Amino acid sequence: MSSNDDVLYTPLLDAETPTLLHKISEEGGYAFVSMAVAAAENDMRAAEAAREMAWEQLHSGPWHSVLPIWRDAYAMACLHVAKLWYVKKEYKEAVRALDLGLIMGGLVLREELRSAVGMVVRKALTLREGGSQRRVNVVEGEFDVAEVKRILPVKSLSCKIIAKRSSLSLESFLRDYFISGLPVIISDCMDHWPAASKWNDMNYLERVAGFRTVPVEVGKNYLCSDWKQELITFSEFLQRIRTRDTPSANITYLAQHPLFDQIHELHQDIIVPDYCYAGGGEIRSLNAWFGPAGTVTPLHHDPHHNILAQVVGKKYIRLYPASLSEELYPHSESMLSNSSQVDLDNIDEKEFPNILDLDFLDCILEEGEMLYIPPKWWHYVRSLTTSLSVSFWWSNGGTSTMSP
Repeated sequence: MSSNDDVLYTPLLDAETPTLLHKISEEGGYAFVSMAVAAAENDMRAAEAAREMAWEQLHSGPWHSVLPIWRDAYAMACLHVAKLWYVKKEYKEAVRALDLGLIMGGLVLREELRSAVGMVVRKALTLREGGSQRRVNVVEGEFDVAEVKRILPVKSLSCKIIAKRSSLSLESFLRDYFISGLPVIISDCMDHWPAASKWNDMNYLERVAGFRTVPVEVGKNYLCSDWKQELITFSEFLQRIRTRDTPSANITYLAQHPLFDQIHELHQDIIVPDYCYAGGGEIRSLNAWFGPAGTVTPLHHDPHHNILAQVVGKKYIRLYPASLSEELYPHSESMLSNSSQVDLDNIDEKEFPNILDLDFLDCILEEGEMLYIPPKWWHYVRSLTTSLSVSFWWSNGGTSTMSP
């Protein structure tokens, strides 16, 4: 018989199960309901079968067409799987199941998933043997600008450099940049973030997030045919960054992921800048961008206001105003219409003859600086070192499709 310490309690799951199962039945999910009932009676095979059924429903068509009840069904199944792994003291497997529920599941059981993952991670950490206490920096060593210029797109750092303002007041930001729709680098506004001192320590990141499962991108960028996505633990991701000998085709990038919604400890390390409330808007999304030198986000634009905060490392960023959209050869397909066909790292001058004549703004975004990117401004981003960035998107309406 299990002790109380061996049980992962899920009161919200228990309370919501009858209603959720009824709704799933109404959508024809009788087999799922049967497996979920068996899973609640501690049948691991049934729990895994239920999760697989819900997973298939999540991948039955475009994401926006998936019925919300199937996202809730997936979260329910993940909770059942996690509870059974927890009883077996397989805490890493339990955390993985809960993270998948957070990444892919619906809203009804989200707080239960968050609470459960906190309990399991605390339990796992109490059993982990003490690791190295020596600080291992994510980024260290000198930075050679001359060397970097040789790998940047043609004409980089030769036109207009983005304006930089220190400790910019909110009033000045509104008057000089927000209303005018102009980009600006803001320095000396992140020193008070806990992340400023914590995130350049591999051991800290391993301790607070190592067990967690995250989605990563593998390949040069999302426009390439060999690009793919994987689900790996944060610990595995850190190991890939540590090796630093990965071929460029296999670069692993944690990109445009709501990591802070998933891992509360990291959310506590950052503070939403006051600039993000300019114009009476509201935060639309808060995403992490974490990867080694060489990660690239191709030239694209977004409908939102964006503050890109560079917490660790350096990035090269090039901006073109919205007025040049037609000259930047956007893709004709609706899914990629916010992305340019031009590969700035390997420009085909015959196919895109006018691109080299266009003016742009660019910069090397330094550690501790924020960049304001107005809506519809095209931007290309390249990590010059291992880099951890946070993007804050805000607007009065609409949704974003991509950012750096």
